[in-house]
Amino acid sequence: MFAGHVALIVAALFTGAAVYVSVAEQPARLALDDRALLAQWKPAYKRGFAMQAPLALIGFGLGILAWWTTGRSAFVVGAILLLANWPWTIFGIMPTNRVLAETAPADAGPQTRALIVKWNRLHSVRTALGCAAVLAFLVALSSK
Repeated sequence: MFAGHVALIVAALFTGAAVYVSVAEQPARLALDDRALLAQWKPAYKRGFAMQAPLALIGFGLGILAWWTTGRSAFVVGAILLLANWPWTIFGIMPTNRVLAETAPADAGPQTRALIVKWNRLHSVRTALGCAAVLAFLVALSSK
């Protein structure tokens, strides 16, 4: 059961970071001019990815381990929801990320701002997947 509790903690950390980006960091960066907006987004995204990507994988592994040891299928659901962040990021968000990463801050303009607004909408799917994983792990831990 320990793996299930740690899976819940990892999913909550992932979700908390995702919520922070959407409700605090993104609105703050949108107050910047286009050049500064992009200049802030680039390193923030790299650091966020470096933190959240391993959390999704670790949470997946712990969720599978918890399912293996308890037989509670809600652990598999939570694990898959966390892992789903990887294909979503690669196929759903990465095309937008590439355009933003290839844009020099000096070349940033209204189209850059629009892409960063779009990026946040896409990022909200990660937030939702994290919330759903937390809920699934809570259900698994609450069942017998």
